[in-house]
Parts: sequence; C-alpha cells; structure tokens
Amino acid sequence: MEDFNQMANRFVKAHFGDRAQNLMPLAAGDWSKAYSFMLDGHEMVIRFGSYVDDFEKDRVMGTLSSDILPIPKVLEVGETESGFFAVSKRVSGKHLDELNGPEIQLVLPQLFDALYELQKLDLTDTEGVGLWRPDGTGLSWGDELLSVAEPRDRLAGWRERLDDSPQEALVFDAGVERLRQFVTQLPENRGIVHNDLLNRNVLVDGGRLTGVIDWGNAFYGDPLYDNALFLYWWPWFPEWQEIDLQEILDNHWDKHGGRPTQSEERLLSCLIHISLDHIAYSAFRQRPEDMRRHAKQLMTYIL
Repeated sequence: MEDFNQMANRFVKAHFGDRAQNLMPLAAGDWSKAYSFMLDGHEMVIRFGSYVDDFEKDRVMGTLSSDILPIPKVLEVGETESGFFAVSKRVSGKHLDELNGPEIQLVLPQLFDALYELQKLDLTDTEGVGLWRPDGTGLSWGDELLSVAEPRDRLAGWRERLDDSPQEALVFDAGVERLRQFVTQLPENRGIVHNDLLNRNVLVDGGRLTGVIDWGNAFYGDPLYDNALFLYWWPWFPEWQEIDLQEILDNHWDKHGGRPTQSEERLLSCLIHISLDHIAYSAFRQRPEDMRRHAKQLMTYIL
C-alpha cells in the first residue's frame, strides 16, 4: 500500500512538474503533514490536511504579515484526491519550543509585543467570538469557553473515552462548573488568538522572530488567552524554569499601559479552559498519562 510520503511526492510531481524538486518531510501535526521542497529555485513548504479552513486561515493571516509579526505568505490552496493542500514560503529558524532559558528570555518579549500589535487590527467586518473561520464568523466568548464540554467533530467520542477514567471525568466536570461561574463575570475583550504557539509554530533565528505559522486553531476571543497558554505550559519545559515568566509578562504590560483590566479573572478562566481542552484532547488521543497530568493541573486552578 502506498504510504503518505509516496502520495505526497506523486502529487507534487503531478501538480508542479519539473518546477518542484527535493521534497522532504517536515514535522507532522495532528491535523496536517508538512514537507519542504524547492519550487522554481525557492524554498517552499507544502502541507496536506483534511480541513481546508485551516489553510484558508493561514492565507488570511499571511496578508497581515509585518516586520514585528512575520507570517509566511500562502501562495496556493487547493484540493487533492483525499483532502487539501497549501503552499507557502519557507522561513528559516529553530522552533520556540527548542530554545534554552536565555534564548526564550530574549525572544518572548518580542512575541508578546507582536501579539499586542495583532490586537490593533480592525475587526469591524467580522462578528462573534470563538473558533473563527476565514469569513470572519464565530460564537460568543462565554459560549466558546463552555463549549469545551460539548461534542466536537475533530474529537469524536472524546467524552466517552474520558468517562472510562472516572477520576479525571470528575475533575473535568468540576472544572466546567467552575468555569461556568466565571463566565458571567468576564468582560468582552475581542481579538485574534493564535492558540497554538507552543507546538513548533513559532520560528526564531539569530534571536529574532522569523515566522509565526499554522493559524488553524486561531479564534476570536480574549487576547490574554495566548498569555495564559505560556503560563499553563511553562512547568512542562524544565529548561525554562530559571526564567521568570511572570516578570516578562509584567514588563510587557507595563510597557503597554499597565496590567489589563480584570487580568486575574480573565487569566484564570483561560487556564481552566486550557486544562479542560487538553483533558478532552488527551482522552480522544488515548493518552492517559497526559490526561492525568492535565487533570492534576486543573485541580490547582479550581480549588
């Protein structure tokens, strides 16, 4: 049976002909597989996946690239025999996840500044909050947060698998109830949230950002969510423990007018949601150790 690498090579040859050379696999994510290749002598990346909206979101965001927030331009989005593909310019650098303590301390303020600039975009032609689509639609912020407990197309059967672990299911339900109490207290803060910055989606070269990629999980919502993601995942990176993340955030907020309004409640609601989301995801992927660790972390937020 033909494997995916063979299918990718066959598609690239058929679609681009002799213009394409040196197709090489890159890291595969849960929703797409990526390959580097040369096209007309230029370094490119082609990704294959089942969800065209993910690639269309990358195309929209690529038009918003700037010096402070570099986002690779998507040159083509199309259909394959079994899904969809997207071609974009390749950017150089190593992944944020791979940086050591001094490197992350240098780069993280740049990333927070870039995300701050992103919130200055005019979103008046879009509506709603939640997992956004290229046409600019979404849900409400409270509904988006609470929808973490609902069935999801991409995580089919996650709740049934979670229920096979009664202790984690109990913690999950307690987290949902705590989040429900927070929702009515939260102010409306609507911006673009990347929502996947610590999954090999930020590239750095020479101490500077070179690319923020893969906007497939992006949503309209509270911009503090991306800050909360770093607070949540920080303990999972032993090599970063010498760096004071809270100090970096405080310096960033001071630079831009002070600590955000109701930051404590907003960040805590995000942290609870991140825990819930990853418990559901770990249950779906049948990763019991990760599920238990996320449940343990959730307990620190709701007790």
